[in-house]
Amino acid sequence: MVKIYTTPTCVYCKTLIEYLKKHSVDFEVIDVSKDEKQLEVMIKDSGQMGVPVVDIDGEIIVGFDKEKIDKLLKIN
Repeated sequence: MVKIYTTPTCVYCKTLIEYLKKHSVDFEVIDVSKDEKQLEVMIKDSGQMGVPVVDIDGEIIVGFDKEKIDKLLKIN
């Protein structure tokens, strides 16, 4: 399961979402600007307040770290 913690104004989030769509990855988008409970989960899991934060089967990636995302999702 892939979860992306995001906000509507995050440019890197939009780039990440387009990248995952291009590679046909199923994911859930969680808008932490509208969901305080999920914001707390994101901060607890990542130690960060910035977005994007990606949760790939419990593995937390802060930012659009293409190399780590590719490795975990076996892209390329």
